[in-house]
Amino acid sequence: MAKLELTFACGDYDRMQALLDGSVQTEGVELHGQVIAPPNEMFGRMLLHEEFDASELSLSNYLMGLSQGDDRFVAIPVFPSRQFRHSYIWINTQARIREPKDLIGRRVGIPDYSMTALLYIRGLLQHEYGVRPRDVTWVRGRPEKAKLKLPEGIRVEDAPAGETLDSLLTSGRIDAIASASVPACFAQGAPNVARLIPNAREVEAEYFRRTGIFPIMHTVVIRRCVHEANPWLAGSLFAALEASKRAAYDRIHRAHGLYSLPWLEEDLEEVSDLFGGDPYPYGVEPNRRTLEAAVSYSHEQGLSDRLLSLDELFASV
Repeated sequence: MAKLELTFACGDYDRMQALLDGSVQTEGVELHGQVIAPPNEMFGRMLLHEEFDASELSLSNYLMGLSQGDDRFVAIPVFPSRQFRHSYIWINTQARIREPKDLIGRRVGIPDYSMTALLYIRGLLQHEYGVRPRDVTWVRGRPEKAKLKLPEGIRVEDAPAGETLDSLLTSGRIDAIASASVPACFAQGAPNVARLIPNAREVEAEYFRRTGIFPIMHTVVIRRCVHEANPWLAGSLFAALEASKRAAYDRIHRAHGLYSLPWLEEDLEEVSDLFGGDPYPYGVEPNRRTLEAAVSYSHEQGLSDRLLSLDELFASV
């Protein structure tokens, strides 16, 4: 029987390498995988044009679409990208912001409002520090990938034409940036730019121990028409992605000095202790607290039209 020809797009993660190079096979599938960066391009190509049979996709955009009746995609509980977000808020040090609550009444730059990183940043600001989304003026650096119907009282402005969030922060025209990546001004050592939470690694580890939340940025979706024509595909792709992840773990644990990371062994021990051996678990149950936080934040922030249940998010695998 001929294998199913399947196009698949994802980021360049170590957890995907064995799948992409063919050392892990997807049962019943001839996989045509490609790496696309930055992820915003990949998401746009999938959301606007359904360009791939299966693809990594923004969790926030998936939740928004599903709540609004867009059922073109069905996800499997695979989460290629995760990132704690306490460390992704930067401030202008002259703005007299000493703790998260000082963001109240301030202007905060963001790439776009609907991105998953901001979903979690707004959630932790509200639930950990008492800073509600309506307490801040959000200055957006680019157009949204999806239509927004924000609650009354949420203030979102577009950055002035020809300006970047970096230039606005360093000049003091915004007070902070919240983003999914390190601003160039911080990476280049701008003297008046610093992290809001300087000991973020300690804070993030304590947050995980207390809440069980390790923010999920992206999931993997299959075009619904492909899924319905091949109901076995979700389980087959899930198994292959799990095997590919395990192959990555095996490689890094055999590294023994091959990577330019002086404390790799110690870091691996610390990560294993914190996450119980698997920092990137797939499946719904190991991620229930994180997923429940995501659907709750999406609804309370007005991104999702209704509160989604976890049962409707993923195909059975």
